[in-house]
Amino acid sequence: MDPLTEAQQKLMPEMTELLKKRYQILLTIKLEEPIGRRALSELAGSTEREIRKETDLLRNQQLVVAKSAGMIVSEQGVAVLDALRDFMRDVSGLIAMEKQLKSLLGISKVLVLPQDSDDIPAVKSNIGKEAARLLEAFFPQYKKIAVTGGSTMAAISKELSSDKRDSLLQFIAARGGLGEDVLHQANTIASSFAGKTGGSVKTLYLPDHLSEEAYEMMMREPVIKEMMDLYDQTDVVVHGIGNAEEIALQRQSSTEEVERIRSGGAVSEAFGYYFDKEGKVVYRIRTAGIQLEQVQKAPAILAIAGGRSKAKAILSYFRNAAPQTILITDEGAAQKILELTQKQEEI
Repeated sequence: MDPLTEAQQKLMPEMTELLKKRYQILLTIKLEEPIGRRALSELAGSTEREIRKETDLLRNQQLVVAKSAGMIVSEQGVAVLDALRDFMRDVSGLIAMEKQLKSLLGISKVLVLPQDSDDIPAVKSNIGKEAARLLEAFFPQYKKIAVTGGSTMAAISKELSSDKRDSLLQFIAARGGLGEDVLHQANTIASSFAGKTGGSVKTLYLPDHLSEEAYEMMMREPVIKEMMDLYDQTDVVVHGIGNAEEIALQRQSSTEEVERIRSGGAVSEAFGYYFDKEGKVVYRIRTAGIQLEQVQKAPAILAIAGGRSKAKAILSYFRNAAPQTILITDEGAAQKILELTQKQEEI
């Protein structure tokens, strides 16, 4: 924090709190637009009376426009959000959180976005936008990118720019199918990444979950050997982090498997591996997708997960994450991770 801002906070702390409050209201409107006052008051944790007062002020300042469907942020409002972004990240403690988490998790970088995607689903789009910008920064140097599935990965694909197309980029599906949601499967998302950037795609049209016999047979197939070679050559891995039991149910795992995952104390899941709270692998499915040792060899890894409900899973996975990993998350998850860590230290 710069000396002037620090001096202002000491002299008029109420000014900073009011600025934070109005910025958060304006940001929430932008994320959820069009939005009515009642819905906004629930998301902002304020009374409708308070919201009416603040949104009237924002409207008078021409930062917000009232429409029949609800309020939206004007062009001037967007400009104000952009101009205050870094300042608000500082005074809101997000930058301090990033430094704490980077040290705590032992990784190269952490980016924390405002709000909690558990409360405001549109925050996931914001996470996707920042992840897309970080990924695009790798494109001049790294060309082979492995991508997993999930709604967070889908959010990234929507935010990738199509301005600078690069035919040398190759997007590789890191997994086979997962459940029945085709839009969130790795094959679909890798294809979307390629379509946006002008790159090529390598898909893996296999069930994500194979029997022992099927797994051994498939691993001898030339096309699978080719995919495994590509995973060895991967420059960047982009992946989400799941809650263990939730992912097991999505996979329609057998009762026996779910019981093994539960009895093993699994908290998180990534790449078909289930980790307990200490980061130990307690179960893994047979999959022809990318293997953990291949992930950890990649020069760059982007892990994306948000929402306080994911905090335990994030902390579990990062017990043994590769140091070259970058975590993109939100304020809700970050605060919860720090709370959980503090409790463990007190015990």
